[in-house]
Amino acid sequence: MELRHLRYFIVLAEELNFSRAAERLHMAQPPLSQQIRSLENELGLQLFDRTTRPLQLTPAGQVFLEKARQVFLQVEQAMLSAQRASRGEIGRLTVGINTSIANSLLPDILRTFCKRFPDVELVLHEQASYQQLQELCHRRIDVGFVNLHHLQNMNDNDDSLSFMPILQEPFVIVLPESHPLAGQPQVSLEALADELFILPPPHLPSGLYCQIVTLCQRVGFSPKVRQEATWMSTVLSLVAGGVGISLLPANAQNLQRTGVVFRLIREQSPIFQMAIVWRRNDSSVILHNFLEVVRNLTQT
Repeated sequence: MELRHLRYFIVLAEELNFSRAAERLHMAQPPLSQQIRSLENELGLQLFDRTTRPLQLTPAGQVFLEKARQVFLQVEQAMLSAQRASRGEIGRLTVGINTSIANSLLPDILRTFCKRFPDVELVLHEQASYQQLQELCHRRIDVGFVNLHHLQNMNDNDDSLSFMPILQEPFVIVLPESHPLAGQPQVSLEALADELFILPPPHLPSGLYCQIVTLCQRVGFSPKVRQEATWMSTVLSLVAGGVGISLLPANAQNLQRTGVVFRLIREQSPIFQMAIVWRRNDSSVILHNFLEVVRNLTQT
């Protein structure tokens, strides 16, 4: 049994006339009659009562008509779903995110993408940059947002990933609001030489620790680390509690932690850069639709 046999049957059941049905199907009447008879033989029952005028469906034919229409509806839905999937309009995308992208571009990216592709499920995983790169290589996420400094170091020996820079912003100095330097609109890095710092753990391959240490060493000192903390929210809480000071990308200001102030660096501001990264050989239409949204939002 083929779909065309069901189509012949449905049209004949609607017309209840072999001549009109053959005309709708753009075929001669004898072949149509032969195909219907073949279908009945395969089923082992009669679908039409040919003794009546006009032609009538048998009780079995009425049941078969209902189910045959359901089959065609499912086939049509399958075709439409496949076509939508080919355009990246349905499906799932697993996205790695970190604090920096969440504090900056992520709300606009999500709002724009979900408006254009409301039936695509976005699965978000909050992970550090180095974790996202590992998850990409193991195909557990489809795309991520990472510190460009770390990605460039990794990509020296790895050409399996592609990336696109999307954000650059200065570092800012994070101080307790009661700190003597809090009253200044800009603070020199040299003035921080004797301060106690809260920094990311040096063993984490995120790149942020190395960037901060390098900035301080450029003006003649190495930071005295009092406490290590991985997440920006934790760093801000520790600064608010008077444990020490820190340097963070400017997007940290969007967290608005009570008891903390942010001050610009007086010297030429160093740059923190973010990139979106994906597997080079990934041909997913959903992924490339997502990349297009990010590109349009960040490179205008």
